[in-house]
Amino acid sequence: MRHKFSAWLYAVIFMGGSAVPLQHFRAQSAPQRIPIAAKRFSYTPNEITLKKGQPVVLVLTSEDVEHGLKFKELNLLVVAKKGQTREMAFTPDKVGTFIGQCSTFCGSGHGSMKMTMHVTE
Repeated sequence: MRHKFSAWLYAVIFMGGSAVPLQHFRAQSAPQRIPIAAKRFSYTPNEITLKKGQPVVLVLTSEDVEHGLKFKELNLLVVAKKGQTREMAFTPDKVGTFIGQCSTFCGSGHGSMKMTMHVTE
């Protein structure tokens, strides 16, 4: 009985059988991680491009004071205190160009602290 099962499994996996698709044996790939450094009054990088439907993790590190990054149109918000790193996982579901802003007042240049996210097909 064991020999018959082994032969069947070999036929399914290595000879193109259809009982169990091979994709069930593959692990899903990890989401793309995008490190973002925040300091008065900029983000590095200040522009990113993502693909619709591909999961990502925004990894925000604040280098000086508390900063946030908010993309209002995408309902995204991540906040990191001074010296901390915070992560926000999401999957873009709309195509377009979106402007993120610092969501925590960080000084006189706070209003100009922006980041651009392009989401493509």
